[in-house]
Amino acid sequence: MENIIKLGKIGDTVEVKNGYGRNYLLKTGKALRASKENIELVNKKKDELNKKNNESKKKFKEIAVSINNKKLNFNKEAKENGELFASVKPKEISSAFLQQLKSNISPSQIEITQEINKLGTYKIKINLHSEVSTNVLVIVKKTDAA
Repeated sequence: MENIIKLGKIGDTVEVKNGYGRNYLLKTGKALRASKENIELVNKKKDELNKKNNESKKKFKEIAVSINNKKLNFNKEAKENGELFASVKPKEISSAFLQQLKSNISPSQIEITQEINKLGTYKIKINLHSEVSTNVLVIVKKTDAA
């Protein structure tokens, strides 16, 4: 029913593990069980689904342009060697998007390739859509002791 990264495009029949299919794909309406009736239903609705997909892709491309290569600043407490007491997690980055860039990005759209557990600058990937992604810089600085 939707294009999904690393899985398939609209109308594809794919095999997934039971838990992933039952607890995520079916529950969120992203897929249907592969029965004769459902395959016919998807084939009939394919043009409509592709049109809806293209509209959402266009909307996410606009968001991607507005946040591309922007910087998110974090002030964190750190040890003398630059290690953070608590690493920066996707949930924290998501709330920083809302506060600093006025963009609503969910934690599940944030892809962190290396753990943000030291002071410095990190490049993270934001997957807005199966075909639209952008990069953002996360800058972690030490908080000034008061």
